[in-house]
Amino acid sequence: MPNLPLLLGHRGTGFSALVAENSFGAFDTALAHGCDGFEFDVRVTGCGRALVCHDATARGITVARAEANELTDLAILEDVLQRYGPMAFLDIELKVRGIESKVLTALREHPPERGFVVSSFIPEVVVELRLRSPTVPTGIICEKPGQLARSRTLSAEFLMVHRSLLDRELVREIQHAGRKIFVWTVNDEDTMLRHAEWGVDGIISDDTQLLVRAFHGDQPRSKGNT
Repeated sequence: MPNLPLLLGHRGTGFSALVAENSFGAFDTALAHGCDGFEFDVRVTGCGRALVCHDATARGITVARAEANELTDLAILEDVLQRYGPMAFLDIELKVRGIESKVLTALREHPPERGFVVSSFIPEVVVELRLRSPTVPTGIICEKPGQLARSRTLSAEFLMVHRSLLDRELVREIQHAGRKIFVWTVNDEDTMLRHAEWGVDGIISDDTQLLVRAFHGDQPRSKGNT
């Protein structure tokens, strides 16, 4: 494996009882373990704020109807970009439509320096991103065969493929087409190593400590490798 894949934490890190996923604590933990970066989720509130949140509700509050004085404990997209853009690869997953312009504005104001991709399960989100900013790297997320089939018609540079869909031939096909392929969510070492041997460009895992140890042992990684 001369070219190791990017090692990315899923929602920061998902295997820690000490920090909540999609939080600064989770992101800090993933980077402290030695990951190259992390994936995180973005939704928009009723007042137009881009919040880092996976579910449609948080603490019983519907995110899409929340106002500025609610959900203040959740991270704001701009703060994540400003804090981690200089040091980490960012996989920014958009959970809803209608947030594309706001995300693109935030990226212009705080451009990540270590690479990034804006990804989504929603094909229309990817299409809208491409129309608004053709230079921003986009990714389509696939969990089912039908989604994978449709992804071939989209001009996204990245495919985020569920581990159940991945095989060596798919990796070759995607990369032969000039696209990059990330696999998610991989939480056992043998599968991590097998996917890396197949040549995937990135591995997303809940278990960030195991992910880094699988490729780098117990030696801490230097800042230059993140």
